Amino acid sequence: MRTTNNQSTVFILSFFFIVNFFSCTSKSAYIEASGDKLNAYLKDTSQALEQLDETATAFMYANVTIDSLKGVLRHARLSYKKVEFYVAFYNPEFTTKHLNGAPLLKISKSGNQPTVIPPEGLQMLDELIYANNASDEKEEIAALSKKVKNKFNFLANALKSIKPTPEDLVLATRLQMVRIYTLGITGFDTPGSVNGLEEAVASLQALKTLIESEPLTKKYSKGTEIISLFDGAIAQLKDGSSFETFDRLSFLINFIDPLYKKFGELPIKIDTENLKNHTAWNPKSTSIFASNFLDPYYYTQLQENEDSKELKQLGETLFYDSLISEDNTMSCATCHDPNLAFTDGREKSLSNVEGETVLRNAPTLLNSVYAKRFFYDSRAFTLEQQVEHVLFNPKEFNTAYSEILQKLNASKSYQSRFEGAFGKGEINRENLAKALASFVLSLQSFNSEFDQYARGETHSIDTEIAEGFNIFMGKGACATCHFAPTFSGLVPPLFIETETEILGVLKSPVSEPKELDPDEGRWANGIASEFAWIYEKSFKTTTVRNVEKTAPYFHNGSYETLEQVLDFYNEGGGAGMGLEVTNQTLPDTPLDLSNEEINAVITFMNALTDTSAAIK
Repeated sequence: MRTTNNQSTVFILSFFFIVNFFSCTSKSAYIEASGDKLNAYLKDTSQALEQLDETATAFMYANVTIDSLKGVLRHARLSYKKVEFYVAFYNPEFTTKHLNGAPLLKISKSGNQPTVIPPEGLQMLDELIYANNASDEKEEIAALSKKVKNKFNFLANALKSIKPTPEDLVLATRLQMVRIYTLGITGFDTPGSVNGLEEAVASLQALKTLIESEPLTKKYSKGTEIISLFDGAIAQLKDGSSFETFDRLSFLINFIDPLYKKFGELPIKIDTENLKNHTAWNPKSTSIFASNFLDPYYYTQLQENEDSKELKQLGETLFYDSLISEDNTMSCATCHDPNLAFTDGREKSLSNVEGETVLRNAPTLLNSVYAKRFFYDSRAFTLEQQVEHVLFNPKEFNTAYSEILQKLNASKSYQSRFEGAFGKGEINRENLAKALASFVLSLQSFNSEFDQYARGETHSIDTEIAEGFNIFMGKGACATCHFAPTFSGLVPPLFIETETEILGVLKSPVSEPKELDPDEGRWANGIASEFAWIYEKSFKTTTVRNVEKTAPYFHNGSYETLEQVLDFYNEGGGAGMGLEVTNQTLPDTPLDLSNEEINAVITFMNALTDTSAAIK
């Protein structure tokens, strides 16, 4: 689609607003040498995408072979990877949407009406060109190749007038370490070619070239260590390991996390307050698996300066108090038992109506704050809104704020507690929500056996845990939906979007004949602008942290064991079992994991158990 002059002007203005807003400083000395290299990378990528466009058109007319097209795509992707950290840093939304986002259907909202938007970019091309039926998609391949070339050139032309600062370069590099580890070498970024290891080499080599000529790094006392770490990371990626055999854990421990940490130690000033508007990532963190890697306040209406020990304790008291339900019989802990990692161990939680249950299984509240959407069907947009759904649900608390506030105001104890938390005794809807949010926010779980090893706090780990992690992050493709470090659908590297997936979950994993669970998920979440067929039976990707404690599994609670869950994925979900699943986002091809490999993955997931936040 051609862009009119007015549309172009609007985009350019908004683009430069984003560039200047995301950039953390405008006073630092510009990086002239690095700027020249970056412009060279941009030029190389433009030329590679031009060649891809020409080759895709030739393929459409049967003038080149599919192998030739694959080779040209490979070159284009490697060129892009050299400059990805730069273009994605300055305009992440445009990059994800047009250049290299997930090959998933999305929606565009016009009022309350959703319009399905097909994916575009290099990931989609990777999937199409490496598919067995690539010849059947030759027109789409040609159209997408031209589109990605034009979109990249538009962005590259705008970037040429931007001069990067040392602060920008450091931040972009650290985010690229996260991107390489969570999206690149897991296979997420290359769904067809599975060429993530080679692309990681291209990205790291380009970064090394920039960094080793940067005066800031040369002056830094540990600058030579940074270059040495780059060399070591590149050497391991090129050691001959296949995608399936690559040791991702040692790569993390020995190279990626140390690089992430050392770049964070560079003597520069970063406007972290400005960054908070764009990402939950905390640049003050020293490890990808640090407990403060993400800012939990990014996901709530509660501000950090409003929170306190007193507020958290007030929220905790409210959490365990049945007074806030209509008939004084249910508390939040009724369905979220701290002894079960804040689940209830039931297939579906009991309701306040005798003999009936609520619609779905109770998920853990540990790390539940780390999401941009809440509930399995993503019907709530904030943690506070999630609370309201429970309060108002006729099958749960079946009450209203007015009733709760009346009860609380009648209690001298609560009057005193609210005054201690807020400096005044006012008990209102806003303060009640803040108190509950403060407690749920405090239920953080990043100190498991695996986390401690990943951070270097312990120096040995069971070999089966290590093997399971490597399978989880590689051959098993688990990490392409359960992204590290939250191991949920919270998408790296900015962690500002929570994915939902269509898996084709069965009504029962043991019943015959096999039957899809009837729950329509996100398609029926009551949000008109999301009433689109692409969300039929789509559910939020929840965390696998603490799964050892949170059986039964999936939204319907029909899977009693982790072995059943892994067998389901191993067969390719519902579609892989031969059922008709509309728009299944889980690949329907078998993973071919052996029983030993499945057991190793389960052992790794069990090593993610950390319920210390449940101790009162």
